[in-house]
Amino acid sequence: MRAHSLAANREEDRREIPAYGIIEVADYLRIPRKTVEYWVTVGTPPLIGLPGASPPRFSFMNLLECHILSAMRWKGLKVEKVRRALEYIQNKWPSPHPLLDQRFQTDGLDLFVSKLPDEIINVSRLGQLGLKGILETFLQRIELDLSGIAAKFYPFVEEKKPGEPKIIEINPAVAFGRPVIAGTAITADIIANRFAARESVAALAEEYGRPPAEIEEAIRWARKAI
Repeated sequence: MRAHSLAANREEDRREIPAYGIIEVADYLRIPRKTVEYWVTVGTPPLIGLPGASPPRFSFMNLLECHILSAMRWKGLKVEKVRRALEYIQNKWPSPHPLLDQRFQTDGLDLFVSKLPDEIINVSRLGQLGLKGILETFLQRIELDLSGIAAKFYPFVEEKKPGEPKIIEINPAVAFGRPVIAGTAITADIIANRFAARESVAALAEEYGRPPAEIEEAIRWARKAI
């Protein structure tokens, strides 16, 4: 039991290690770098607190927080409403990662958190109940472990939509948290670099023992970087 507990603690620590810079976070989430910088530097406190601030360094958990913020930004939610909602949540349910510890929903105008199965609290209006739109498409890209803690992240490659494949994976326990082909330790960058060196998709698929579609997705992922 003690060994299991120690292993769980080490796994949790990986999620908190400052592993990414602003450039990586912006590239992985397909959002402007200035936007990411704003989230972690403007305001007291900023929208996202980092383990390393000079220069800004993001943990895996911070990356997921930015993913959720990018969903709100994509839905057209104003930063002022997000900040107001987070202040309310922190006062009511204190947490080091409020964007991950609550289940968010929005209709593009107001921010919501699902606290109970049958009710949604409109946190941007300080607690009024409401039933509005949903961020499920973004939340489904985060995979939880058996303890309910975020363990894997499948970033969008082409489009931010429900049917987007989950072929590229970011896992703090694999390849130092760099994007890999899901279920492997094969980094997308390695595949893309070898393809750029004129190795064919078929040859790479055969060497790595992966379907050609996965090799193509890794190449597509690398080419989509901002």
